[in-house]
Amino acid sequence: MERQLEFQVSVPSTERLDRFLADQLSLSRTQAARLVASGAVRVNAEPVRASRSLAQGDFVSVLLSPEAAGGPRELKPFSASLNVVHEDESLMVLDKPAGLVVHPAPGHWEDTLLNALVARGTSLAAGAVGRPGLVHRLDKDTSGLMVLAKTDTAHRRLARAMAQRRVKRVYAALAWGHLGDTTEIDAPVARHPRDRKRMTVLATGRPARTLVEPVARFDVCDLVRVRLATGRTHQIRVHLNYVGHPVVGDPAYGGGGPRRVTGSQRVRANLLDRTTPRQALHAALLGLLHPDTGEPCEFRSEWPVDLRAALHVANADSDQLARDNWLEYLGFFK
Repeated sequence: MERQLEFQVSVPSTERLDRFLADQLSLSRTQAARLVASGAVRVNAEPVRASRSLAQGDFVSVLLSPEAAGGPRELKPFSASLNVVHEDESLMVLDKPAGLVVHPAPGHWEDTLLNALVARGTSLAAGAVGRPGLVHRLDKDTSGLMVLAKTDTAHRRLARAMAQRRVKRVYAALAWGHLGDTTEIDAPVARHPRDRKRMTVLATGRPARTLVEPVARFDVCDLVRVRLATGRTHQIRVHLNYVGHPVVGDPAYGGGGPRRVTGSQRVRANLLDRTTPRQALHAALLGLLHPDTGEPCEFRSEWPVDLRAALHVANADSDQLARDNWLEYLGFFK
């Protein structure tokens, strides 16, 4: 049977249509391009080319048939431990562990956060095709707070609040070197022209703005408070690397990490690099207005257990090994 899928673009702009559809429908790019070429995709009721870029408000319709791309995959249950910080009839806030992919994609079709929510029996808003309930995402190896919508009304209101920058998202990160008091990074982000798995700063990219403020200064790195003014893919990691202070432990944008440190501190830098199991980036604070009541909600998540050893090496404070409230102790939430 044929299925008609319809959705509207909520972000200011997108990549070319075939890449956008592959991302939204959990298809390969070849499948997405085949859909466009067959005439099964229309934008604002008009036939389009695969190279077409979309803008906010564009209305996209896709006619899926067994002969076309096969449609989005069914979400299968996957058993995983989830830390639910808050849940009510309209929304759910999770503290996502590092290593868990948020939604199905090539290489991770059945072992994602959304698959785990299916196994849990959680009912989510329809949302984008193949991505029920999602209003934002975290990278696989970034831990921390995420909000998901459980009703269509909550999804619509939360997505609008996200687009209008009314959702506060604050991250804790270890960044190589030392930043000034407050750094505002305003640099457009785009897909890397030669490596499609990475992002980079390009004049032709989408506007992106990040605010970075040091919380604690250690010998070879800073613990920083990072606030997103926009929400581009890999934005924090790309922006910190762009200004010469990449996230400690970042395999894609680390920029040589410890090699940036010279002199007597190189030994500590190398030890920190070996001790950090992943990018030292954690979504520590999430603030929003409840989509039903309008009441302000704020959620906090402490520095994750798997990165405690890295912070201990960076800080050289043996007393902190026993702490479970490192961010509170260092004044991150003030």
